[in-house]
Amino acid sequence: MNSPDESPQAQERLIGDLRLVIENAEELLRNTDQYTSLLYQSARAKLAMALTAATEELVRFEDAQLERMIVATHEAGLAHADQSGEARVLRAFD
Repeated sequence: MNSPDESPQAQERLIGDLRLVIENAEELLRNTDQYTSLLYQSARAKLAMALTAATEELVRFEDAQLERMIVATHEAGLAHADQSGEARVLRAFD
């Protein structure tokens, strides 16, 4: 997988792609539970394990993204000497 240290645009795209893969895998698992052959059950178990790993990775990426946003907001507040939340909001519209 890619590092969460990539550019914000790449990170957003990766998170969106990962969410889509997870949604599709969950739907596939829901729609194939009626197949009882050993081959299908084995494939479903592998997919469920991969889905768990992907979900954990998504959480890690989202946490890293949130932390970067918090740091960037704090640094911008310090750089612009914002004294209040109102000052930060008004600066956003400059």
